[in-house]
Amino acid sequence: MIWNPEKECLSRKEYDEIQLERLKWIVNRAYDRVPFYKRRFDEIGLKPEHIKTLKDIELIPYTTKDDLRDNYPFDLFAEPMDKIVRLHASSGTTGKPVVVGYTKNDMEVWKENIARLAAAAGVTNKDVVQIVFGYGMFTGGFGLHQGLEHMGATVIPSSAGNSERQLMFMEDFGSTVIVGTPSYVLHLAEVAEEHGLTRDKHKLRVGLFGGEGHTAEMRQQIEKRWGIICTENYGLTEVQGPGVSGECLEHCGMHINEDSFYYEIIDRETLKPIDKEEEGELVLTTLTKEGIPMLRYRTKDITNIEFAPCKCGRTTARMTKVKGRTDDMLIIKGVNVFPSQIEGVILGMDKISPHYMLYVRNEGFMDTLEVQVELADGSLLESYSELEKLTREIRAKIKGNLLIDAKVTLVGPKTIERFTGKAKHVVDLRNK
Repeated sequence: MIWNPEKECLSRKEYDEIQLERLKWIVNRAYDRVPFYKRRFDEIGLKPEHIKTLKDIELIPYTTKDDLRDNYPFDLFAEPMDKIVRLHASSGTTGKPVVVGYTKNDMEVWKENIARLAAAAGVTNKDVVQIVFGYGMFTGGFGLHQGLEHMGATVIPSSAGNSERQLMFMEDFGSTVIVGTPSYVLHLAEVAEEHGLTRDKHKLRVGLFGGEGHTAEMRQQIEKRWGIICTENYGLTEVQGPGVSGECLEHCGMHINEDSFYYEIIDRETLKPIDKEEEGELVLTTLTKEGIPMLRYRTKDITNIEFAPCKCGRTTARMTKVKGRTDDMLIIKGVNVFPSQIEGVILGMDKISPHYMLYVRNEGFMDTLEVQVELADGSLLESYSELEKLTREIRAKIKGNLLIDAKVTLVGPKTIERFTGKAKHVVDLRNK
């Protein structure tokens, strides 16, 4: 089902025209209403009327997360507080959070964007949707909730945690769709197996996952254990929250809501724009946001854009799966490594669970990496030879695929922490 064919099935020329019209509008709005952007423009002699083509966006300086923190809480808002109907904030653990505000119209656009992505994933108004995202200042829970209600689905706002209660709701309420982080839904699968919630006792058929990326290997684990179709969606607090892009059932990239967001790809090192189909850092500009316009926001997410026709019938451009974040990238002995690459190597191997931790240390003048992997079967701990064999196998696979020599440590089942929200896989112990 295509939620809004009039907006999701346009020609490339039509998308370009919509984006240019809205880009001019948002630039004028930011310049006239947000002192931060006026200063930025005036410092380089840039005026809104200089933006005549989509390429002219490259004249505008980037906006970063530091800019939002420096203007905490409301200095980037383009509307007075009596026009702001919702506040959200990032889940950052250090310093001031990123705060964003929404007008009534922003909320309507957000609902529309979520409804499109949910429909692309196969959700209908007949579904019962259980949201296991945390509710609160995080955009995920409320963002998905309002869009799913907007399309007529029945929503269970069960929030995160209390896994046994989650399973009770799932079975008793007949949940057909689950919304959350893939790591937590995978943890729920473990709890379900412990409590005998087999496939014949639940009705789940679709998973809408966001808040963190997941590899193809993790997707396979979730689909196998729950018997559902997994889809991924993308968003970030700074530009809206969830609803920027999402997968359809063809699983060939995440369709972007192009009438709400203009996208660029920049080189990670030079920060210069490159061809959108090349891999680089994603930069997003909001095209409709009234409460807090965001011009050329550096997401730090590594991806590329695909324009080839999709079998689903949508003509929107698609983001490929995010490879990692520029600030999550580890440099180990001169080799650039993303945690997702290690996940892709180890998940799916026999005898280990899909839970792992990465520890980065500095020994002497060299950085070292320890990959801690959880065993699926605790009885292996009783066989030194089997442990040694499995350790060598994992170590060789990492070295063969990523060209780094990592220490591999096998630990017993359920010893690695489970997370109800975004999973933490990296502990950086350098210079501590």
